[in-house]
Amino acid sequence: MDPIRRHLLKAAGLIVASRAFANDQQGTSMQPSSVKPRHVLCFLGKDDSLLQPPKAVARTIADFNFEIDRTYSQAKPDPHMERSFGVCWDRVFPNAWSAADEAAVANHKSVLYVLSPPMDKQKTVAYSAAALRIVEEMIEAGATAVKGESAGVAHGLARWRSLADQARTGAKTSEGLGMTLALAKACRLAFAKRPLGGDRYYETVGYHLLGLPEVYVAKSRGNEWSAVMLMEEIANAMAERGIDATLRDRKLTLSREQDYAEDDFKFNPYGIISIEA
Repeated sequence: MDPIRRHLLKAAGLIVASRAFANDQQGTSMQPSSVKPRHVLCFLGKDDSLLQPPKAVARTIADFNFEIDRTYSQAKPDPHMERSFGVCWDRVFPNAWSAADEAAVANHKSVLYVLSPPMDKQKTVAYSAAALRIVEEMIEAGATAVKGESAGVAHGLARWRSLADQARTGAKTSEGLGMTLALAKACRLAFAKRPLGGDRYYETVGYHLLGLPEVYVAKSRGNEWSAVMLMEEIANAMAERGIDATLRDRKLTLSREQDYAEDDFKFNPYGIISIEA
């Protein structure tokens, strides 16, 4: 077993570990919901072989306790995919997708969904890193497009590979079972969507997949780009110093109110931080 794979398995608690995940964010002042987030990964393929991943990929999926959803996976095109990917492409990173990626979505012939187990808060980064590894292996096995359904975010294949490489580099520099900030950030860039434009705020969705509350920035503070920079600043602070310390230092509070129901994969059980003008 390679060191990175063993490292992630230990951090997710799937093999015996000597100590807990170092970046545990337990102890926030707001009592968290009992809901546990899950990754839902959507893969598109050029033929029905997508529905039977190679043995090595199937083993990775099973080893991390992910599962293939046979109810919604299908060996035929989904006519809604072009529109879905169209609104999910990441528009923050330059050239996050290409015309070839759009063509792959338009011409897909099969759809495969892979689900993570419900994730405990202290294991979200480990499972998100595992999800990114599965994405990379599925691309190598022939998947032609990938979308993270739990936040509604899609990247082109080159960007997915780059993010997987960043995560792998971050995992290599981890001490013991402690996930580095580089690994957590790579996973956040991979699986969180921002900025979504609401009536009053620019919003994130998907921070729950890293054990963090969402960050909403009042539109009256500035433009989309300045909102993204603030979202990243707050997320990095929470990952490095903890949620409570970040809230205290910046005089922010958590709220339970959000637009997603508890049975929605986008529901964040860790709450919302709203930054006003």
